[in-house]
Amino acid sequence: MHDAEHADRPPRPLRPLRLGHVFALWLPLAASWALMTVEYPIIQAAMARLPDAEVMLAAAGLVIGLEITIESPVIMLLATTTALARGRGSYQVLRRFTLHLNIGCTAVAALVAFVDPVFDAIVPGALGIPQHIALEARPALAIMTLWSAAIGWRRFNQGVLIRAGRTRLVGAGTLVRLVFAAGTAIALGVTGVVSGVVLGAWAWMAGVTSEALFAHWVARATVNERYGSAAPAERKPLSYGEVARFHAPLAATSLLSLLAMPLLQAGLSRMPQPAENLAAWPIVFAIVLLFRSPGFALPEAVIALLTRQDRVAPLRRFSLILVAATVAGLALFIVSPLLSLYLGAALAVPRHLLPFVLPGLLAALLIPPLQALQAWYRGVLMTARATQHVYWGMGIALLTTFVAVVAAVYAQADGVVACGLALTGGMVLEAFYLARRARVAISRLSFADSEGGASPCRPTRT
Repeated sequence: MHDAEHADRPPRPLRPLRLGHVFALWLPLAASWALMTVEYPIIQAAMARLPDAEVMLAAAGLVIGLEITIESPVIMLLATTTALARGRGSYQVLRRFTLHLNIGCTAVAALVAFVDPVFDAIVPGALGIPQHIALEARPALAIMTLWSAAIGWRRFNQGVLIRAGRTRLVGAGTLVRLVFAAGTAIALGVTGVVSGVVLGAWAWMAGVTSEALFAHWVARATVNERYGSAAPAERKPLSYGEVARFHAPLAATSLLSLLAMPLLQAGLSRMPQPAENLAAWPIVFAIVLLFRSPGFALPEAVIALLTRQDRVAPLRRFSLILVAATVAGLALFIVSPLLSLYLGAALAVPRHLLPFVLPGLLAALLIPPLQALQAWYRGVLMTARATQHVYWGMGIALLTTFVAVVAAVYAQADGVVACGLALTGGMVLEAFYLARRARVAISRLSFADSEGGASPCRPTRT
């Protein structure tokens, strides 16, 4: 009788997704990205106070650009693990896949740093970096050989934490990273025992290594609970090939995105005043990166929360709020006294580089809001397992950026301004492409509604 009465009861209405819920999940991830972007200016400030600041800033920009490009296959492990770590068998496959990616990226980093023909072909050769800047960068590249492996292991474990809803631990790990990176930079800067770019390399390595160790440590409980021997076995674990097919377009997207860094450096080295432009561009890029960071955190939030059709509207609305907030934030920073205080008191940027920075920031004003808009579209496409469209969108952006840089070199344009406009143009075309594909993906998604909203969406072909 009781069972019959219970069966006759109408199902409880599904709880709506409120903006506050989205904000609560997104905020720790955004804080993590913001802390990571703060790391670069702190290290720049330490380098700017050492001898040969202009050369050191240019060399550091080259080093971090190359290392970020080399690490590109592991960056999207965060999204891949968040989306696919659904049980014990899948976790074990993802872990093996991560280790293989880390080994491959480390091998590439070692080739660039230690093999003379490879280094010469890429840095002074393809990129056209002036010889005195290339020579200063070489020891720093050697120090950062294990950078990609540390990033990969950290992103893998952070994906596990996000999948479990423990995003605050991700933010805590980035705080650990910032403390170790800043502490190393300050200690080496005070003693003055190394060059500016070597200081930067040790600080970056200290930061990512500490964060990787922290992420491994705090993820242990989640791994034991969800993927340990006592956890229920999956009915059908993912195969290695399925993980590779899901991740490959994302890795290719990340690679294409980060290839823009050495592409822009190659262009700057061929435009007027290459030394000044190569030194000023990392300063502009670091400021823009800070205001892009809210968008970087959005795809994982979308993947975690887009489990029902009624959640599309609030997630889209939250994304549009980020679009408006990021462009307004950067605009206010540029027109307010904060910019002068930051460049002067905080970074101690050499005065002759200041005329290159402000025009570059104005040229890059639309990059942060475009990042937030693209993040919404990418989150939708990754939820729908339509990751190939993310790849093609980035290909459009890179091709557009390449054409714009070539045109700027041919016209001998203002280097930093040309780079800001080139990136903006590429991101605009990418956003148009992703918007169209995301609309199709949303219309074809089928959701398994549940009270908790935890059931994964069932994608259809897009």
